[in-house]
Parts: sequence; C-alpha cells; structure tokens
Amino acid sequence: MINSRLNPKVDEYLSKANKWQDEFEKLREIILDCELTEELKWNKPCYTFQKSNIVIIQGFKEYVALMFFKGSLLKDPNRILIKPGENSQAQRQIRFSNVQEIVEMEMILKDYIYAAIEVEQVGLEVKFKKTTDYEIPEELLNKFDDNANLKTAFEALTPGRQRAYILYFSKAKQSKTRESRIEKYIPKILNGKGLND
Repeated sequence: MINSRLNPKVDEYLSKANKWQDEFEKLREIILDCELTEELKWNKPCYTFQKSNIVIIQGFKEYVALMFFKGSLLKDPNRILIKPGENSQAQRQIRFSNVQEIVEMEMILKDYIYAAIEVEQVGLEVKFKKTTDYEIPEELLNKFDDNANLKTAFEALTPGRQRAYILYFSKAKQSKTRESRIEKYIPKILNGKGLND
C-alpha cells in the first residue's frame, strides 16, 4: 500500500531508527489515519494541521513519547498526559515502553489527536507565564546593581532566554553555587547569548 502522505524524509529517519522502530511505525500509522501532514522537524517525525504543529514522535532511552504541542489545553479523561519537564507549560506527552501498549491504546490516541486538532481549529492558545512571573535570584539582582551593562544585556535577551537563565540560576540550593553559575554565564549574557547557545 502506497500512502501519498508519507514524507520521504521521515521514511529515511525511520530507516535509521534502531531501538524504537516498531513503536515509531505504529504511532506514524495512527497519526496519519487522523489526516495530519507529516514533516521532519527538529530531526523528529512531526505532524501538522494547516501548518500548525500538533504532535511529534520522540524516542528516549527508556520510552517513546507522543508529544502534544498544546497538550496542556487537552482534556485528559484517561490521565495519560505527562509534563515532559517540571517547567513545561504547553507540551504534554503520552509515553510507551513497547509497541503493544500503542496497539492497545490506538482508539484513545486517535481521540487525543482529534482533540488536539480541534484545539487548533478553534484557535485556543496556551497562556504562558511571563518572565516577570519568575522570581529573579537575589544574587543576579546584586550583579545587576554592580554592573548596569549586565542588566541591560539581560533585559535585551528574548523572554525564553531570560527564563532559562533564571530557572538555571534558581535551581542551585546554595547562594555560593548560584553566584558561581551567574559568574560563569556573565560573558554569554553580555554577548546576547542564551544558556544553551
């Protein structure tokens, strides 16, 4: 059976996938049954509706995930949606450790995918926390007082980059560790770079 909706880039990606090949193939089949467009984004099979990202298939060491870009807006009657990280605001995953779990959940997965498409069709948007909603560590505020250029450079960063720094600096339990982290990243901040740039 030749499916005209199969993307050759995803075919190539899947041909190289080793550990989760069966799981990726089954998820792909389920998603394409829901009439989404298949693309390769961030080097992963990604599925869109009218150019908006709906779901992406992710392979990790311990599990495969079907990640919904606006998963926080979905109802979760089966209680299967998981925040990928403690600071994730929009994304939610459904995780699998084998292909049989996917097969058994096929109808439920389609319900969630159709719900995600509906979220897009009606134009719902995730309300993200603003950078100002995060508490800036005292150690960083002290550095701003000592170095006006640092404060200016930090405020010129994109909100996402600012958040990444605030979260990373704040995670340290001890003030000394927060200070050393801040010291280490001052040159990057002054150069307009994000934590992971």
